[in-house]
Amino acid sequence: MSSPTRTWLLELQAGWRDIRLFAILGVICVVGGGLVAASTAPLQSERASWAAAYLVLVAGVAQIALGVGQALFAESPPARRIAAAQVAGWNVGNAAVIVGTLVQVPVIADIGAVLLLATLIRSLQAVRGRSGGRTGRLYRGLLVVLVVSIPIGLVLARLRPA
Repeated sequence: MSSPTRTWLLELQAGWRDIRLFAILGVICVVGGGLVAASTAPLQSERASWAAAYLVLVAGVAQIALGVGQALFAESPPARRIAAAQVAGWNVGNAAVIVGTLVQVPVIADIGAVLLLATLIRSLQAVRGRSGGRTGRLYRGLLVVLVVSIPIGLVLARLRPA
């Protein structure tokens, strides 16, 4: 195994304690999204399809990426209370976005978006001091894309016909 790969794996292993909750809940969201897709497929519902995709991509995959990125690129692991606050903010925020969108109460989705933005900003702060090379830049780029996509998604949700 090459040295950079070995170093990356060792850093990830050392940070596993800190990302475990991100990873476990992220996997639950991915599986939950798959179950939503499978169980609602006969309904051919646009909202159900959106919810399934959102659960998988945003609530699940992005959450796993947040945890792994922090484990690899933060100067030091976040305190447990900070990591727990990030996990709570991400999951409660995503739940609010999903519920607010599905029941068409935009203020609930807005509250969720604020929680998501706060979590992403904290994640950006955690990794700002360490380069991480190209992979670190890609991770920070992912965070910026998510930050920019949140207000865009809220606008699109309001423009979509009921």
